[in-house]
Amino acid sequence: MTATLPLAPRAAAHLGRWHALVVSQIAAFMALLDVSIVNVALPSIQRDLNAAPATAQWVVSGYALSFGLALIPAGRLGDSLGRRRLFLIGLAAFVLTSALSGMAPTTGLLIAARLLQGVAGGILIPQNSGLVQELFQGAERARAFGILGATVGLATATGPVAGGLILTAFTGPHAWRWVFYVNVPIGLIALLLARRFVPAVDTAGPRRVHLDVVGALLLGGGVLGVLLPVVSAESGGVGQLGWLFVVAMLLLTAFAWWEARTARRGREPLLPPGLFRVPGFTPGSVIGGVYFIGFTGVWLVLALFFQHGLGYTPLRSGLAVTPFALGMAAAAAIAGRLVPRLGRWLTVIGLATTVMGLVTTALLLAHATGTATAWTVAAPLLAAGFGGGMVTSPNLTLTLQHVPVAMAGAAGGALQTAQRIGAAAGSAVLVTIFYNQLSQADAVYPTAISHTLLYAAGFMVLALSLAIVDLARQGQRSGHQAPYRSATSGDVTVMIDGKLVERPDEPSTPSAVQ
Repeated sequence: MTATLPLAPRAAAHLGRWHALVVSQIAAFMALLDVSIVNVALPSIQRDLNAAPATAQWVVSGYALSFGLALIPAGRLGDSLGRRRLFLIGLAAFVLTSALSGMAPTTGLLIAARLLQGVAGGILIPQNSGLVQELFQGAERARAFGILGATVGLATATGPVAGGLILTAFTGPHAWRWVFYVNVPIGLIALLLARRFVPAVDTAGPRRVHLDVVGALLLGGGVLGVLLPVVSAESGGVGQLGWLFVVAMLLLTAFAWWEARTARRGREPLLPPGLFRVPGFTPGSVIGGVYFIGFTGVWLVLALFFQHGLGYTPLRSGLAVTPFALGMAAAAAIAGRLVPRLGRWLTVIGLATTVMGLVTTALLLAHATGTATAWTVAAPLLAAGFGGGMVTSPNLTLTLQHVPVAMAGAAGGALQTAQRIGAAAGSAVLVTIFYNQLSQADAVYPTAISHTLLYAAGFMVLALSLAIVDLARQGQRSGHQAPYRSATSGDVTVMIDGKLVERPDEPSTPSAVQ
């Protein structure tokens, strides 16, 4: 029997836990921002390095690819070796690879540096959700997850604005390099603060770590098979590499079998099968993945519309979508406090609001003319962002709140992997739809963006349907005793013969918080 002791109640006594959360969110914001901030710098990179469009696209796609591959293995390593240790390693590597990206003299070296930077970001992100599980409990944990969810959404939504500001502040052919250099001073400050405020929680002492190498290879191959065609979509990757989807399904099936076999033998799997029996984890991960298909791709096609269709500068294009970021920030601050009372209803309301905001934006942009278009759609974008803030933060809390602390890193990595796959697929699908609309006879930019946003709203409707189904299932279970009590209750979660069970809290010795 392997017991997972209740780290959260003991670690929460650490007075600097809110400082630790702030520091971890600075690092997470940097890593997630780099998924989208480079989009506005791609034209400058192409001109300065004389790169073909399809090659330059790998500066963005390569980061997303390696980022997604690293998430689950890094989360599991954090569970085993300590989240503070993995957090510091990932942050230091991110600072170094950011500097290497900025100094890259050729496109090939820039892509290589971005691949390494993606791995560093993938190491960082799952430690954040694990630290929240360790350091907080009860209502404080809901608020902390709300902050984490806001970080995820804001980093994605504000990437174009940040990129535009940097390219405006630093002029010349090498201005794009500052998109990467800006991470260096911020990252170094975060590294110093992390060494001071992020605690190491140790209740079990030294332990032998089993690295599930076969599981990591099978999962990595499966995720690669899904991501590689979609991140290559703009250069015909889906058609040329579509066969990889079949390979990916076979590898992921083999991964599920291997993980179950590893657990039966009493060893530590990369992704514990019991995790998918934790209430809320599977539906929350699926809802998050589908939501990110529509969410991430929207901002890329809006940037294309404002810059190419209306002639906006990168900065002005970024500012045009700022209402969405403001709405998300406002909603995330409120929604985190409402999760204990409203639960999945928050996700349903948020998705419905986002759908209405996107549909209204699509209808208004269908007749867009002139440079004042951004003001025309400011209100519906604000509403869509407010709805998005009610989705990202609460769904993160609802997905992870029952996860045992010993699995928090792996669970956070799995949730982020679903979101990264959704983000990559959404960007590829919506950009393809946008350009296909433009290729039609009598095509104009307003018509193309309007149709594309309606498709994005369709993905949101699918996520809304899944949330409603999950809400209905919760209602059906309400008359029965829940198989798990909330991880915020302070209960001890144990694993017996590969099955998760719980028993009342037991007295324990104080944890060692360094």
